[in-house]
Amino acid sequence: MRPPILIVLHGELSTPGRIAIQLRNRDIPLDVRRPRFGDDLPKTLEEHSGAVIFGGPQSANDDDEIVKREIDWIGVALKEKKPFLGICLGAQMLAKRLGARVYKHADGHAEVGYYPIRPTAAGRAVCKDWPGHVYQWHREGFDLPDKAVMLAEGDSFPVQAFSYGGTAYALQFHMDVTHATMCRWTTRGHERMALPNAKPRETHFEGRLMHDPACRAWLSEFIDHWLAPTPANTAKVKAAAARIAPPKPSLANGGGGQRRGTSRVSTR
Repeated sequence: MRPPILIVLHGELSTPGRIAIQLRNRDIPLDVRRPRFGDDLPKTLEEHSGAVIFGGPQSANDDDEIVKREIDWIGVALKEKKPFLGICLGAQMLAKRLGARVYKHADGHAEVGYYPIRPTAAGRAVCKDWPGHVYQWHREGFDLPDKAVMLAEGDSFPVQAFSYGGTAYALQFHMDVTHATMCRWTTRGHERMALPNAKPRETHFEGRLMHDPACRAWLSEFIDHWLAPTPANTAKVKAAAARIAPPKPSLANGGGGQRRGTSRVSTR
């Protein structure tokens, strides 16, 4: 059996959702930790196969010791070149750790519900088939870090996914969400659906019927790629990235600044 994957959660009742299902299907155990509730993060990943930092109600810009500690800890995974995955808040933490800006949209837009996504050539080198829409639940985005490779683009928040160093990946969207999680978020976090650009609750479930099969298939392919960061895979992504121009700055991008969650079920 492979060593466990470190799972970092930010809510007392949060779960790793579909990520856990994918890993357990591959007989990979989970080491679940909640630093906000007293769990320590390991000083090394020598006894782990990789690490995933999930979403949460915090902001990567928060003046919060736990947030700062997690962002700093990401350096362990980067230094040891272990597979690292940041989802939503975790993605924003990775971007910030790499020196990129984490920002609010200039017009206060949020992405709450299903939104279109456009993979780049480098993204298709990671996964051949991408869903046309993905599930989102956030009010902040991030710029592309220096030396990172853009994998997918969006509209309100242009940078939707990137890779760094062949082993670290950031996903702004939630391929991890289950039906139960969607029910919980849209109930306890119902005020988020009143934000500019957010989708009504009923469209979340309509979107799931249309887009979830493709999202589920994508996640399975992605996990296999993420767990096997071979030189050949890394070279393939870099070669694809070299064929495309860097993204233009979005006029919609607002300035940086701190954002505080109003619902403990919200994720970044």
